[in-house]
Amino acid sequence: MITTVVTVTSTFLAGSFGAAAVAALILFLIMRELTSAHAEESGSMRSKILSHTLLVPISPLLVVFAFIVAVKVLEVL
Repeated sequence: MITTVVTVTSTFLAGSFGAAAVAALILFLIMRELTSAHAEESGSMRSKILSHTLLVPISPLLVVFAFIVAVKVLEVL
């Protein structure tokens, strides 16, 4: 049996995890942009490697972001 408390809690947690994923995506994109700019300017191999390594967490977060957007659009329709 599903109660109101379970429904509200699951909805709140889903929204919180979605917001955390979007915030993490934004932070990783900012970090990647800064490290790639530093690698271009200074020619630092370390910054270039870090810039490419940041693609690992960015890719799945982009998928999650696309899923969140698709769900929100379907809610509106």
